[in-house]
Amino acid sequence: MGETSPVGNDSTTLTAFSDEVFSDIRRADQRRWARAYLSGLLITPGNKSVRRLAHHVSSSPTAAQSLRQFVSTSPWGWDSVMSKLTRWAEGCKPASAWTIHRVVIPKSGERSVGVHRYFDPLASRTLNCQLGIGAFLSIGSVQVPVDWRLYLPAPWTEDTQLRRRARIPDTVQYRPLGGQMLDLVDTLTSRTARSSVPLVTDMSDTPEADSFVRGLSRRERGFVVGLPSYLRVWPAGDGAPPARVLISAGKFMAGARSVDSVRVTTEDGRQWSTRVRSGLVRLPGGRAAGPPDGPFRLFAEVTEDERPEQLWITNLTHRPLDEIMSLTTLRSSAADSIDTMKRDFGLGDFEGRSFPGWYHHMALVSSAYAYQQLAVSD
Repeated sequence: MGETSPVGNDSTTLTAFSDEVFSDIRRADQRRWARAYLSGLLITPGNKSVRRLAHHVSSSPTAAQSLRQFVSTSPWGWDSVMSKLTRWAEGCKPASAWTIHRVVIPKSGERSVGVHRYFDPLASRTLNCQLGIGAFLSIGSVQVPVDWRLYLPAPWTEDTQLRRRARIPDTVQYRPLGGQMLDLVDTLTSRTARSSVPLVTDMSDTPEADSFVRGLSRRERGFVVGLPSYLRVWPAGDGAPPARVLISAGKFMAGARSVDSVRVTTEDGRQWSTRVRSGLVRLPGGRAAGPPDGPFRLFAEVTEDERPEQLWITNLTHRPLDEIMSLTTLRSSAADSIDTMKRDFGLGDFEGRSFPGWYHHMALVSSAYAYQQLAVSD
């Protein structure tokens, strides 16, 4: 494949990492190209197009074509790579929490798999983009991506021509956002050594937040989840009305009497004090009109004029509020990791249009980021 450039001064460490994470890729030539792509992501400045990656890792005139074929069309399993990466990351240090976070990948045109019009609440505008859902392990102060799902709107799963063009497997069908996130939870539970750690995610802009919370509760998964203020809840604490009167989470929180001063601590050791209002609630049963779920603690940081800000819900009702509030900071940590992967590791630079190619690229980007953060930075 031509001469390959080393990464920094520790190519031996990179080789050992590559050998471990890509060990389930059956063919030796594919494993070599996996390491080359990984090396390219680590050392290529700027845009991580296949041509630029090839230029930085090989002197072969056919390297770009081989790399493109490896990531876009070669039949290797990305799931096994992500599973190996999960075990490698946990071998560096046990995870203290899981985080699920969405990533918006802007795209021009309509041919990239999964591309659709999506209103991004952070950008406050509608974008033509792919929407990815990432699962992260909190390893010390680092958020390590260990699995992904590409959100496919119904037209992409219902149109036979689109499916064939993007090489979407027959087993992949439309699933709402919350269902895909629960699938990530199930996958991590089956993979990780510490499956009892809490999950943190933000569903404050998602109508499926209540069904997602119920799904976590029925899996007996500890969680801290951001909620939309319009979600309906039943007051459940002391002084709650005897009749079950549904009210919005925002209205409940505005009237909650308990205000505590808490100390927030981030994973990297930063601390500050804030005031938090909280109270116990239950969620009404699902479509089967079953019994309510809970009790859960609904809580929010309050401003100086006593207005509640972002609403959160947790089933970790017996843990200190300082600890629960600190877990909410993982949302911004995951967002920062995604920004770094976009800027320095080519997260949004995949030029191919196929479903397998997207997952291959995300597995390789995740591997490069994990290696840089846990093997090189330490």
